Amino acid sequence: MLSLMVIAAVVGAGPEFAVTARLTTAAPVAESRTLHLTASAMFALAERADARGDSATVSAVYAALEQNPDADVRAEARFRRAKQFMAQNDQRAAAVLLRRILDEKPGATGVRLELAHVLQVLGDDESALRELRAAQAGHLPVSLSRMIDRYAASLRAARPAGFNLEIAIAPDSNISRATRSDTLGTVFGDFDIGKDSQARSGTGLALRADVFRRIGIGGDHNIVFRAGGSADLYRRSEFNDIVLDFAAAPEFHFGRRKIGLEAGVTQRWYGQKPFVRSVRLGGSVTQPFGSRTQLRLAASGALLDNRLNHLQDGKSYSAQAWLEHALSQTTGLAFSLGADRFSARDAGYSTTGWHAGLLAWRDVGRATVTAQAELGRLRADERLMLFPDKRTDKLSRFTVSATFRQLTFGGFAPVARLIVERNKSSIEFYDYKRVRSEFGIARAF
Repeated sequence: MLSLMVIAAVVGAGPEFAVTARLTTAAPVAESRTLHLTASAMFALAERADARGDSATVSAVYAALEQNPDADVRAEARFRRAKQFMAQNDQRAAAVLLRRILDEKPGATGVRLELAHVLQVLGDDESALRELRAAQAGHLPVSLSRMIDRYAASLRAARPAGFNLEIAIAPDSNISRATRSDTLGTVFGDFDIGKDSQARSGTGLALRADVFRRIGIGGDHNIVFRAGGSADLYRRSEFNDIVLDFAAAPEFHFGRRKIGLEAGVTQRWYGQKPFVRSVRLGGSVTQPFGSRTQLRLAASGALLDNRLNHLQDGKSYSAQAWLEHALSQTTGLAFSLGADRFSARDAGYSTTGWHAGLLAWRDVGRATVTAQAELGRLRADERLMLFPDKRTDKLSRFTVSATFRQLTFGGFAPVARLIVERNKSSIEFYDYKRVRSEFGIARAF
């Protein structure tokens, strides 16, 4: 009696695979034979192993088929293996495989819907809805388009908890956003600016992380507790910039519309010393328009306590709008517009400003490339006593980044980012240039 005990498959030059199988017989001697199986036969073999509950053999067969020269076979094997990961509650591994299929076959609408579902389970509402909008950008039958509309309307974050993490090495030409000028114009004449207060370059470690816990409060409504933080750490600790944020945010769903409220507290340290503490209240409305466009409106107010200069204590107000549109299954655009008002204890620190941005992204093979341009203006209410003019700033920032999923490991992929920033100010102290690059790892899907 013969029984198949171990299977290991290697890529063949054609549609068949050479499979080395160790066969055991009634005799005490075991022998190895090479069998030639078609992809269809290997899929059938995986199905039979799955029926027996032999998940190890199923994984081995699908892993082998992922190396098949036929793109359709590779896609099917990855899809089935992703479903296996989903059944094992390993959603991150499933998301990585589904994204690999879409890298080769961006028009695979069914796969994109599965990825949206996995992102939903992972608690990433915005990315899930973005995949649905990308799916709608293709030429779909009316029945399928309507089904996606219903899915998008009923999409709810189901995972009770989750986290995100990004780690990068960050060379920066101006780690403190300081001026390069060696003099400061005042009503008493020009003052010298010390070297320690001028622009300084450095290479630091950039950390970004957030975690959340979601609790249902009835129907489609939830309350989400979030904790997040960022840190730019340098060899010279006086330039370390650390931020921690905690928030509670009820979410209410009414058809396709989502309304969110938020209460939060933020603490920032600079140079290892408490810098700014703030508490805030805010709200947002997210509304889809058609199947490929989404509008989000948000507003917030905060109380700020500046631990280094109490003249900069005050109240801040902000309002933003984001409009996102999927141009195709691999390309999208987002436009943002916002206004800010800060009312400080000293009118010289009180400012009014606006900012606008345009973001574009595109999947190119197994990489996602993103480009963003931002412009902003700021004006102070009054001049500070020391300076002859009011502060007026003109900010421009350009960012290009790429995530390389072909090097995915453990659900993370390498990411590279370049930021060019320029702030022109009537006060030399706020006038700076900055070029920053980041090389690290981030989520791969």
